Amino acid sequence: MDTAVNGAQQKAPHAKENEQAHFGVDPASGFFFTSPFRSLTTQGCFANITLPAAGGDDINGEFQQAVRHAFDEARRAGIKKPVLCGAIPFDTRQPSSLFIPQHTQWFEREAFMAAQPAADNDGPEIDVLNELPAQAPFMQMVSDAVAEMTDGELDKVVLSRLLEIETRQPVERQALMARIIAQNPNGFHFHVPLADGALLGASPELLLRKSGGQFCSNPLAGSARRDADPQRDREVSEKLLASSKDNVEHGYVTEGMRQVLTGRCRYLNIPHAPELLSTSTLWHLSTPIDGEVDCRRENALSLACLLHPTPALCGTPTLKARDLIAELEPFDRGLFGGIVGWCDAEGNGEWVVTIRCGTVQGRQVRLFAGAGIVKDSSPESEWHETGTKLSTILRAFGLNQG
Repeated sequence: MDTAVNGAQQKAPHAKENEQAHFGVDPASGFFFTSPFRSLTTQGCFANITLPAAGGDDINGEFQQAVRHAFDEARRAGIKKPVLCGAIPFDTRQPSSLFIPQHTQWFEREAFMAAQPAADNDGPEIDVLNELPAQAPFMQMVSDAVAEMTDGELDKVVLSRLLEIETRQPVERQALMARIIAQNPNGFHFHVPLADGALLGASPELLLRKSGGQFCSNPLAGSARRDADPQRDREVSEKLLASSKDNVEHGYVTEGMRQVLTGRCRYLNIPHAPELLSTSTLWHLSTPIDGEVDCRRENALSLACLLHPTPALCGTPTLKARDLIAELEPFDRGLFGGIVGWCDAEGNGEWVVTIRCGTVQGRQVRLFAGAGIVKDSSPESEWHETGTKLSTILRAFGLNQG
């Protein structure tokens, strides 16, 4: 197993105060993350943390100890306000992709967005586009999952699919990020450098934001494709809000989060009914959650690990849903369906769900989307829902999929 902290990258002589770093905001160089809360970009790597995040909700556990040790080492090296950032995979038993940068620059998202030049809408030429699984086996996966729910032991499972793309020329990540940002101005934009490429996207879903003792979350579950006609679009949103199937699916998510958060909170506010949240392509059922932690040692990463994976990305009960995903899906999700974000040494931070995203390595691109399956799910409807979600990223390549 990889060590928790990569000592070969711990040395950072004359490390600068990360709040004073002076370099341009490039969304495709180091780690990049935008949010209405706080936005940051990084340079360099002081230390990697590859230890799996399983058990990361335990303040006294091995993972949290590794994080504290990395923060201590960074401060000793002259980084006065170290930040941990990166991504954690869907299956927290797999290695994490986290690091403490040598330099961190915070910036105002509104000013950054206003300064962006018009994005080039012409994406790279596509040589190959494969669906994994194809429509028939995906619909069979949904049918198999629904059959598993007849005995009452499984309430919901999230099944996903990939698009595997090969482009004629290497993908220019900077241009790709510019298109993603332009097409999804209200999303949480992210770019995570990896050993074999990069993870990038625009997530609509906030898993956890913590500032001081206060935290909030905004789970999404239940969605419908938007319509270009305003009247029909309004009807779509009203139908979604009244849908018993989608409200049941959403209720599994909020109740699951209530169960894990209650014991860690001084107070917890979860509205009884969802509201609507829109992206450029979808309406979502959304529930804004807020609370106050009970223990002052709690941090943004411990709470994120407590919640991840939520029923919105895995299912419920969690372990049974995770096992069924491993059985039915013909690929390893890796970082897809995981979380991406940051946490500072004071415990503040923000983590979003790794959806509406892709990985890029040279000419190879993989895109990911999932759909929540409950006993009333229609295989054909779930196929179209995942296609709609994939269209958000596909448009960044100059493609559309119905």
